Amino acid sequence: MKKTLFDKVWDSHVVDTVPNGPQILYIDKHLIHEVTSPQAFNELEQRNIPLFRPDQVVATADHNVPTENQHLPIADALSKNQVEQLTKNCEKHGVTLYGLGHKYQGIVHVMAPELGITQPGMTMVCGDSHTSTHGAFGTIAFGIGTSQVAQVFASQCLLLQKPKSLRVNVNGKLAKGVLPKDVILYIISKIGTNAGTGYFCEYAGNVFEEMSMEGRMTVCNMSIEMGARGGMIAPDETTFEYVKGKEFAPKGEEFDKKVAYWKTLPTDEGAVFDKEYSFDAEDIAPMVTYGTNPGMGIKVSGHIPADIKDASFEKSLQYMGFEKGESLLDKAVNYVFIGSCTNSRIEDFRIVADYIKGKQKAENVNALIVPGSQQVAKQIREEGLTEVFEAAGFKIRQPGCSACLGMNEDKVPAGEYCVSTSNRNFEGRQGPGARTILASPLMAAATAVNGKITDITKQLN
Repeated sequence: MKKTLFDKVWDSHVVDTVPNGPQILYIDKHLIHEVTSPQAFNELEQRNIPLFRPDQVVATADHNVPTENQHLPIADALSKNQVEQLTKNCEKHGVTLYGLGHKYQGIVHVMAPELGITQPGMTMVCGDSHTSTHGAFGTIAFGIGTSQVAQVFASQCLLLQKPKSLRVNVNGKLAKGVLPKDVILYIISKIGTNAGTGYFCEYAGNVFEEMSMEGRMTVCNMSIEMGARGGMIAPDETTFEYVKGKEFAPKGEEFDKKVAYWKTLPTDEGAVFDKEYSFDAEDIAPMVTYGTNPGMGIKVSGHIPADIKDASFEKSLQYMGFEKGESLLDKAVNYVFIGSCTNSRIEDFRIVADYIKGKQKAENVNALIVPGSQQVAKQIREEGLTEVFEAAGFKIRQPGCSACLGMNEDKVPAGEYCVSTSNRNFEGRQGPGARTILASPLMAAATAVNGKITDITKQLN
């Protein structure tokens, strides 16, 4: 029987099947952070259950952490408590923790791949919806709730119904200035935020094959925004080269054996998917969102739809201060955030630095650069990008989730627009009353320099 990439990885991890019920899926790696793990640890202790396989759990602090003066005690009481609880729980249960001050600390979905913890053919979970990021490696990776976190702690397994399969094909040549972020925003704008509900998505076609691992992670990261349980891209030479030599990747002969297995994972020719979409790369342009979900996106040169009659659509435009039929070109913006588990890898910052070199940010713009990990921060320094950002007036912060979500000090004031490289533009996501416009790092950089939303394609040769 012809199998998809998803089938191959899922089926190889099924421990048992409950008659007329769910399957028991073995989990290779469990990532945790300070927000969703405390309740699960408490549940284990209340029920006197030991952590089954602590060596397969990796922890870091990212959501609540400040991005300035990380060497000082955390000022916010709630954040301080959560980070302290994580430290105590990891010490007590023998879990590896990359906390504040550690050279590997960072956003969980940035530091795990760059350390070689994420590898093809794995099953990975985290109490965080954007765990789908790791699917870029041909890994089944998805977010879980607190009770499921406890389930994995106790058994290294989950009880799950197998999702259906979806494939999104994009073929052709992308225009200059179109980044992986634009590709996924375009896809979601076309198929909607519910098209993937009940499915695991595989991205296929030459556009994804030609992407770097950073680009693939950006795409898979946002699979959840179209309702999918997760997203995957078949492992290939790009994947193997990225993993090779990483801190926790297999070495020598073991690596060669792993690669031989990883090469068997891509979808078999003729395998059938439950649902399929196809798009032409030539139709994709730099994207911006205008509403309060990631599916409300348009080409930067386009206009907000004028023919939608829907109460939630009207409410969304009202919140954003936009009107039907309006163009977002030249819309003044005072805040720009370049970071998050979607776009805070070294490739993203190289693109931004390349654009802003020799330029100055607009006077009215508060522009934040937030690396996704200590390793990315180190690369920024070593490659001389710090000087480029500082000369252009951008503020560089320390690693963390930062202004992606309003769980730390980096909030956007009420009523202000922020062009953000993050993954969500929900009401109040970046702070109460904040208005988020999702875009690529290149579009965000152009907005910061021009002080308004700009069609980047007009500035490229």
